[in-house]
Amino acid sequence: MPDPIDFNSWTCPLPLRDYDRIVIGHGGGGKLSAELVEHLFLPAFGHDSEAELHDSATIDLASLMAGGGFGGTGSNGPRLAFSTDSYVVRPLFFPGGNIGDLAVNGTVNDVAMSGARPLALSTGFILEEGLEMATLAVVAQTMGQAAKEAGVRLATGDTKVVDSGSADLMFINTAGVGVVPEGVDIRPARATPGDVIVVSGNIGEHGIAVMSKREGIEFGTEIVTDSAPLNGLVEVMLEASNDIHVLRDPTRGGLAASLCEIASAADVGINYEETAVPVPAAVKAACSFLGLDAVSVANEGKLIAVVPPDSVDSVVSAMQANPYGRETTVIGKVVDQHPGVVTARTPLGSTRVVDIPLGEQLPRIC
Repeated sequence: MPDPIDFNSWTCPLPLRDYDRIVIGHGGGGKLSAELVEHLFLPAFGHDSEAELHDSATIDLASLMAGGGFGGTGSNGPRLAFSTDSYVVRPLFFPGGNIGDLAVNGTVNDVAMSGARPLALSTGFILEEGLEMATLAVVAQTMGQAAKEAGVRLATGDTKVVDSGSADLMFINTAGVGVVPEGVDIRPARATPGDVIVVSGNIGEHGIAVMSKREGIEFGTEIVTDSAPLNGLVEVMLEASNDIHVLRDPTRGGLAASLCEIASAADVGINYEETAVPVPAAVKAACSFLGLDAVSVANEGKLIAVVPPDSVDSVVSAMQANPYGRETTVIGKVVDQHPGVVTARTPLGSTRVVDIPLGEQLPRIC
């Protein structure tokens, strides 16, 4: 029997120390999630607290075959990208999608954010007793269609059934593997002062689409999820320049959390213009009504790119020529001032600090 954990010996900042039980915010992609990973999971799994974290891990095949361990960080040789994610969205069906295509697109995108070409996914289903077979069939068919669109194979999987009331109908886990092209080195720590921050399109649509369905709120104009596979978009970006420094899909915690994580990982500052961030009018109205900040609302079909200034024109042009990047826009830049801090210039000309959310404004949206 292991010794009980002494929470008072942890060196993590508040508020994690105040919690002796998991709260919903620990799964929201904000500060609570980051502290949970840094101060509980990483030490427990034998990793340094300074380990570089990304949407997917990369495995240096040459180093691995030579007995040198996983490696991967900073390597430009042949590598595999590997990622896993679990989907607990409520409700299962929402405007523009359902848990099935969300599970495929989410993991495809996590693998693609390392510059990899996704190859295959595993699928794990936790099903609640009493789930209608017709519902499961629709979700499975949607997953198959999403995988076909993304060009990946659903290669292996597992199914478990739990007692009624134990799983909120259905949870899905998908893990994905892909190949990182030689010469590509994409990771958060590569953000460099002078780099340009690019967003591939409108933000906030997924989180608001799920919330509107869950709460039965109508906004006059239906807001649908932006869930989409971004691996094709990444491929055309790399054709324009293989020296893209960072890619990130701003899911839980939204644009704000992703920018803060990049700034922290690279120890750089990030400045962006609020008026340059593409937020649809319907999302703005919904966020105003619900008291939400659009930059902290989750997305499932958008990416952030950190690009050297001499490559930005060609990368943006390539993105805008792709169906999933037509609304690509430049929103800011990486600076050497205020390292680790993100700031936004407001429409009034003032500057505010953008912090990573504590938890999740909209829980259970992915």
